[in-house]
Amino acid sequence: MANRLAHETSPYLLQHAHNPVDWYPWGPEALEKSRAENKPILLSIGYAACHWCHVMAHESFEDESTAALMNKLFVNIKVDREERPDLDGIYMQAVQALTGSGGWPMTVFLMPSGEPFYGGTYFPPDERRGLPSFTRILNAVNDVYRNRPEAVEGTTRQLRQIFDRSRQRAKSEGALTPHALDLAYRHLAQKFDVRNAGFEGAPKFPPTMSLDFLLRYWSRTGTEYALEMAASSFRAMARGGIYDQVGGGFHRYTIDAGWQVPHFEKMLYDNALLIRLGAHLWQAMHDEEFKRVTLETAKWVEYEMTSPQGGFYSSLDADSDGEEGKFYIWPLTELDHLLGNDSKIVKLYYGVTPGGNFEGANILHVRTDPKMAATRAGISVELLDKILFDAKETLYEVRSTRARPGRDDKILAAWNGLMLRGIATAARAFRDQDLKRLALKNGAFLLKEMVQRGRVIRSHGTKIGGFLDDHAAVALGFISLYELTFDASWIAHAERIARSMIEWFWDDEIGAFFDSARDAEQLITRPRDTTDNAMPSGNSLAVDLLFSLAELLGDDELRQRATFVLESSGTALMLHPNSFGHLLGTADMALNGAVEVAIAGHPGDRKFVALAHEVSTHYLPSLVLAGGDNHSSPHIALMKGRSVASGKAAAYVCRAYTCDEPATDPSVLARQLSVAGKVASSS
Repeated sequence: MANRLAHETSPYLLQHAHNPVDWYPWGPEALEKSRAENKPILLSIGYAACHWCHVMAHESFEDESTAALMNKLFVNIKVDREERPDLDGIYMQAVQALTGSGGWPMTVFLMPSGEPFYGGTYFPPDERRGLPSFTRILNAVNDVYRNRPEAVEGTTRQLRQIFDRSRQRAKSEGALTPHALDLAYRHLAQKFDVRNAGFEGAPKFPPTMSLDFLLRYWSRTGTEYALEMAASSFRAMARGGIYDQVGGGFHRYTIDAGWQVPHFEKMLYDNALLIRLGAHLWQAMHDEEFKRVTLETAKWVEYEMTSPQGGFYSSLDADSDGEEGKFYIWPLTELDHLLGNDSKIVKLYYGVTPGGNFEGANILHVRTDPKMAATRAGISVELLDKILFDAKETLYEVRSTRARPGRDDKILAAWNGLMLRGIATAARAFRDQDLKRLALKNGAFLLKEMVQRGRVIRSHGTKIGGFLDDHAAVALGFISLYELTFDASWIAHAERIARSMIEWFWDDEIGAFFDSARDAEQLITRPRDTTDNAMPSGNSLAVDLLFSLAELLGDDELRQRATFVLESSGTALMLHPNSFGHLLGTADMALNGAVEVAIAGHPGDRKFVALAHEVSTHYLPSLVLAGGDNHSSPHIALMKGRSVASGKAAAYVCRAYTCDEPATDPSVLARQLSVAGKVASSS
């Protein structure tokens, strides 16, 4: 018999619609029941692709006796963290304060008022590895709630003090200096895993935003080790088991330090950030392996993660047929059967062994450089490439007949905005028309379905209001579409969202952006998280957006607001760069200035296209790109005074209020761009 979750749209909530637990979605009905019956709330937060969420569901939420105990003692609420990042952020902060760590599934016990007083993550059905059983936790929490109110009040009082910090007024710590970026670079260099790339030990998550900062730092200062850290980390991931060698796309993380054994879920936001980084690395190095992996990942998004209307789905599950990774692994005997005479070479290249590296089977990973592999196999690199291409085609076809991992088909605004930005960047860098069409289709979908009078909704098909990251990410995606097409209407849409973002998320009294709008549901606190975690924070995306629009529109008010937000995080940037990777990128723009490129002329003109193509082959940190003529882009300040030269399209390269001579020849433009992003080293 279905419970109340059967009426929800979230795939994660629907996964629990037939549990014997009397689940409620978050809302006034559950909260009122808790108050009326004086029952504490058991709040369970997770997401559809979460492996351990599935484990706890099978072990506890599908168990009749456990469910009966939950129903007797608590009002039980299920929340999809991806639909409600505000709830997830508030209660994750509490769990981390109570236990020193966090994660999903998250289990939090609340007063009827919504204040948390106990929490944790996964609890097993029986005592295991020092963890108490879930039923023991249920009984103990109920006992404390009923019989030790002073203990509960003591905990809620302490957590209240933590929540109150979000209401402290932000203060500028003074103007940032290049020394801040130098300290951040040195900190990252000290944490770098020289043997395996990435940072420190296991588990290993893609440190995409930190790598983006290192790439910027290399371009500005010429510090080769910064480029080496960024490139070797991307290469290690691209060759590791964290990358789907057959179908493209990156898994969420690996349980080992060497990138081999992943937790097999695939998240849209991870791949969005990695596509953009891969395109930037290719622009910096013109490495064909980086191009291939980036395009394969983008094509995976197109083929497997795109709705018919153009929205991007959220994630793929780690499990299929109830087994983690089953869709992705290969027994040696199956490879021998499928690949015939080519099997030996494929097994050599992908590190396949009889015992495997995951439960007796093999997660494919590239063991060595292709040239070395070809030499060891006694064949040419060209023949190796053909054998591998044919093998991947065969394996992809065979794999497509297997039971597929579940797909979370929610379409989330922030994640779509990040992917739009990644796809548009890759389409421009690689001049890929298929990706350009994909980006335009997604942009049109977002504009029609998820932007309403300048405000963004969180999840397609729901009435959940958008959060700070939704607004900023979608607007940044629209700016990337402008850079790809030079259609100035995308800048107008981005500006409207930015103005709305300031109106609804900025607090003049505090001097900061909050994550939820001022007319959003009133929770026990208004969330405000400035750290960049698995994806950029709404705060750092907002600063990125304001700086970009300030350059394009010549708007000093936007620049001043962004600068204040950035300066209020100055100390944290220097001391904890791993937690502020995206914000460090905005600091680069604030300190070193944007690289401004304005191309005057008609975007369809052959000379204009040649200049735009030249720009697309160069890595330029904090690039602000504009193009067209004064008639097509009258509100874009960067184009004012830019005119064709001698009847030809002309590119103007500017930084620090200084511009080069207008370039009509791509070779002249190339020379200007080669030095445009550099500054004198501050080391």
